[in-house]
Amino acid sequence: MLITKPRILLAALLLACAFATRAQSYDPTLRAALEAAERGQPVPAQLASHPLYGWLEYATLRRNIDTLSNAQAQAFLSRYQGQAVAEAFREIWLPALSRREDWPAFRAAWKPGTDGTTLQCAELNARQATGAADAQWVRDAQALWRTGKPLPGNCDDVFALLAVKNGLPPALRWERIDLAAAEVQPSVIRAAARGLPSDETTLANDYAAFLEAVHERALAWPKTPRSRLVASHGLARLAKSSPIAGELQLPKYADALGFTEADRGRVLYQAALQTVASYEPDSARRLNAVPESAYDERLHEWRAREAMARSDWRAALAAIRKMGAKQRSDSRWTYFEARLAEMTGDKAGAQALYRAAARKPEFHGFLAADRIDQPYALCPWIPNDTAAAKAAIARDPAIVRAMALSKLDRAGWAVREWNEALSRFDDNKRRIAVAVAQDNGWYDRAVFSLAKTASATTNADELRLYHLRFPLHHDATIRREAAKNMIDPAWVAAEIRAESVFNPRARSSANAMGLMQVLPSTGAATARRIGLPYNGADSLYEPDTNIALGSAYLRQMLDKYSQAHYAIAAYNAGPAPVARWQSQRPGFEPDFWIETMSYKETREYVPRVLAFSVLYDWRLNGDALSVSDRIRGKTSGARKKFVCPTS
Repeated sequence: MLITKPRILLAALLLACAFATRAQSYDPTLRAALEAAERGQPVPAQLASHPLYGWLEYATLRRNIDTLSNAQAQAFLSRYQGQAVAEAFREIWLPALSRREDWPAFRAAWKPGTDGTTLQCAELNARQATGAADAQWVRDAQALWRTGKPLPGNCDDVFALLAVKNGLPPALRWERIDLAAAEVQPSVIRAAARGLPSDETTLANDYAAFLEAVHERALAWPKTPRSRLVASHGLARLAKSSPIAGELQLPKYADALGFTEADRGRVLYQAALQTVASYEPDSARRLNAVPESAYDERLHEWRAREAMARSDWRAALAAIRKMGAKQRSDSRWTYFEARLAEMTGDKAGAQALYRAAARKPEFHGFLAADRIDQPYALCPWIPNDTAAAKAAIARDPAIVRAMALSKLDRAGWAVREWNEALSRFDDNKRRIAVAVAQDNGWYDRAVFSLAKTASATTNADELRLYHLRFPLHHDATIRREAAKNMIDPAWVAAEIRAESVFNPRARSSANAMGLMQVLPSTGAATARRIGLPYNGADSLYEPDTNIALGSAYLRQMLDKYSQAHYAIAAYNAGPAPVARWQSQRPGFEPDFWIETMSYKETREYVPRVLAFSVLYDWRLNGDALSVSDRIRGKTSGARKKFVCPTS
């Protein structure tokens, strides 16, 4: 079935964007009241009927949590029972009670199912202090003990009492030691060993020492599965930091302790992975030394990439064909199997594989369709939701609060309300809620709430909700700045979708800011270059400014590199890594160059942006420039139609 989209739909999209802009407005009185509450000032009485009054109270109480009376806290929990704000408050009230050692009040406020090991140990301490350290207490404490990871300090008293109650027999201590060895946690091993008989404590401490630094005392360890486990994890840790050292040390310990294939594979896996990730000269040899039984999806991928990086097309094809069926059926590897089959002379086999890959509306599916001159596969779904159904979801109290909080830039609180609402919704209501969020300018709910169910059918259907998953906003600015910089507006929209999902207040851990996640230094330099007034980093939160600077920087990258895949990689990783990858693999075809980039984030980012560009082109125009032209930086050429495969 041919998928068409009249260009007149643009008017409707602009209208929707205008509605979203209006929906994003907020009451300045409410924002002022919230900020005042966070400073410890009382909440105005006239806001008592406001849907967010509970959060205003929460903001005030949180500031004074360590001096809050039990009566005030219990009244708050009772008043907002069942709401997200009550659970948010409980999470700060319980630690406060633990600090006070007010264990009766702690138990009164406790709710079964509360997450967090610190709070769970505090609850066990509360039960012990109030005379409830019974058989169930012992079982609950033992359940917390069974981990190889470090535990909070407040668990020490729990385990001390557990030991007194004979709840930590040697077998349970060794169970934790084994788990800690797998996690490479020597300090946990030492702590768990303290109650063992002296000879066993000595051995356990020697195990811990080996994980920290390989030593020859291990050659005299008992030949047990535990000794082999510890030794192989210690050597794997060594191989991770120094593949040569790990590889050289392996034989004598393997012989002395009788390593199994799994034990050897654990060490050789790390030696190979650390080598191949940088395409070092010994990569192929080390990959071949890893037993096939130790291969996982990650190492299978690296074996294929390593061969591609050497232009050993037959070895790359063989590596893909050693992958499991599920991994091999991913459009990425189906495409590359087809590409490599074609390059090694199997044109008929390649055609069948290209056709299979081309059924996926993804980057490699689009590439496959270009190779066999087929339309792009797309089966959009626009449900016929009634206005009444949408209005009912919009009136849900938790959704009302979530939308209001998102407009007030209280994302964490908004997500709490959102999750509480979705916990009550079926698939249909959840999907409608995403549409309501989008109407309110909260676009990332489509990314975090669609196609996340246990049902494969539901996930597949929700992936077809392109109008929700690929929102359009700031359309006029995107078009204007794209035209000014002579780049495709679909590319600009795709970058915004990939960087921030149209959240103008987005900020990364690296301090990239706004819709296109522009660094302040980049923003300032770009503003100077193009003569745009720039009022400091906060101006990057202004959509028009951010899009202007981000688009100009894309143009700068395209001028520097000529081809879009280099420019997109530089936008994500910076010019230095791109220069290194270009020098390592000069003249590589774009698809192979992208796949052999060293950085996982950039290796996934570039195809994502290119695929998003195709989908935004379709949303804007009903057809799209081919990804094969787009990848080379072209802005015009033959347009691709979209067809929903019938079988």
